[in-house]
Amino acid sequence: MTPSELSKRNDVSDLSLPLQALWHDQLGDWSAAHEIAQQAASRAGDWVHAYLHRKEGDVGNAGYWYARAKRTPATGSLEAEWAEIVTELGADAE
Repeated sequence: MTPSELSKRNDVSDLSLPLQALWHDQLGDWSAAHEIAQQAASRAGDWVHAYLHRKEGDVGNAGYWYARAKRTPATGSLEAEWAEIVTELGADAE
């Protein structure tokens, strides 16, 4: 799944929780995205959780979640990180 494909979907109930969270985030619903990321209970969910806290501006909390996800904290744009996560998790889903 590409970022464009995720953005165009109307229903994401068949996708993993981390991808569902990213879909809600791109719609501007940070709260729903955060709630879903918390439910994921996986490294992928932790990565999305880290991204969401980075987006929120809570760098310390983001760092905690990047560590749980075994990821180096992102330093590029939020848009680039969102696309990277979707691309990687979408490839795993195919």
